[in-house]
Amino acid sequence: MPTTSGATAATRRTSSALRSALPAVAACAVTLGGLTAWTTAGGAGSPAAIGVTDARLILPSDPGAETAVVFQLRNTGGADDDLVSVTSPRTGPVRLAHTVVRGGAGSMAMVDAATVPAHGTLIMSPFGLDAMVDAPRGLHLGQLVPFALHFRDGPPQRVAAVVVRPQDAT
Repeated sequence: MPTTSGATAATRRTSSALRSALPAVAACAVTLGGLTAWTTAGGAGSPAAIGVTDARLILPSDPGAETAVVFQLRNTGGADDDLVSVTSPRTGPVRLAHTVVRGGAGSMAMVDAATVPAHGTLIMSPFGLDAMVDAPRGLHLGQLVPFALHFRDGPPQRVAAVVVRPQDAT
């Protein structure tokens, strides 16, 4: 009958192992249930949802000269997203830039991206973050120029920027 007592010992070891694993299994089940409820209630956030408004292209003093285009970007989503580029079929290359002032003199520093915070706004300005473009010739006040804003995670946003005087771009 050594077989029976060997089987009984094995059963006791299995039962003991199951009892010792039970708290870890229960903790995992409770954690998974809590995470599921949190996500279902919207606690895990939502993707970025960016809208673009107030697009303005500054009329350059010299036709065809470099100028700035600025936008207001509102993110109503629950995640940040990055503006990574701006394009236009009417202009040359568009570069994201930030004004840097050192010793009273300003210069432009190119940037790779600009974050639009979750539930927040990014307001571009010719005195801060803007997009530098070689303006097409023949621009006139009130004209609309098409642009596409490209984001790291979200779809491109298309907008028409109105041509304004420099004093109306702030």
